Amino acid sequence: MGLPPAALQARFARAFARGRRAGLALVCAGLWACAVPAPHPSDRSPPMVGKAPIGSAFVARPLPAADGLVLTALERPARAAPARYRVIVVPGSGCAGMAAIAERYFAGLLHAEVLVLHKPWVDAQASTPADRCSDDFVQADALVAWRAHAIAALRADARDRAGARPLPQLLLGISEGAELLPALAPEIPHLAGLVVIGSSGLDPRDALALQAAQWGASASLQALERAQAGPLPDTTVHEGRSVRYWRELWQWPLARPLLDAPWPLLQVWGAQDRLVPQAAYQRFRGLAASRTAPYCARIFSSADHGLQRSGHDDVQKLWAWLEQWARAPQDGLCGVGLRLQGQ
Repeated sequence: MGLPPAALQARFARAFARGRRAGLALVCAGLWACAVPAPHPSDRSPPMVGKAPIGSAFVARPLPAADGLVLTALERPARAAPARYRVIVVPGSGCAGMAAIAERYFAGLLHAEVLVLHKPWVDAQASTPADRCSDDFVQADALVAWRAHAIAALRADARDRAGARPLPQLLLGISEGAELLPALAPEIPHLAGLVVIGSSGLDPRDALALQAAQWGASASLQALERAQAGPLPDTTVHEGRSVRYWRELWQWPLARPLLDAPWPLLQVWGAQDRLVPQAAYQRFRGLAASRTAPYCARIFSSADHGLQRSGHDDVQKLWAWLEQWARAPQDGLCGVGLRLQGQ
């Protein structure tokens, strides 16, 4: 069997599930584990003050976030010499971390140093399913806050690396994580390109509308529209998220910032993705044809949202392409060596 997706969360699946049953089935099908309850804040270990091993080549690295908080990143050196590049990863939504699967998930990044960011309110070692996230997580989780925390962490990372041998860096967003890329990219020295997995590239509200149309859930979308536009307090929980979360999401820009970004953009998705409609991917692909900076797309015909298919892990194929690029970076992330353009 191939690797299960790296805790990719189905944000929109929950929003449109009748009685939440259908959506939760999709969520659990795409998660690494569906049996670990979220830890209560009082059960958490004391904050880390230094790097700590997590039973693999990765270490847990605390980084300062905004508002005096600390987030836990996972960090790993290159698996093979020489180190040719560095990949900074922004995972998808939900309250699961990547520690349990990071070693295998990123195995194919042989010559890359890897840094994985987590939200300050995510336990990097938890495999909590999306329907069991704690109340504290639901209230804390919001895109504006996550953006501020990630920017603070990246600035600290850049300071820590000042004076070290510079490596070209790639910024990679998984699903919801792609929504932060335009805001985070300017914080990364020697940025060579953006990589998006399982994200349409459209503004979340537009992608949500296409998903509602695909699922015959227009009434649910309209109810969500009214809830976020109405007088409900930000703390009200609606469809598993705070109203604050939905309000920020409704105004969140992604397509135009990605189209205007001056860095190469590689977008990868599965043709059997049940969470993001193919129409959403294709719409952005059409828009990206007018992009000034290079754009390339790669579609796995049998893969799902997490780039998995029966007996195969297509994520490792993506890493193989990045390894190929790293051997000849002068060709660019969308260079002819990758043979990705138009495929």
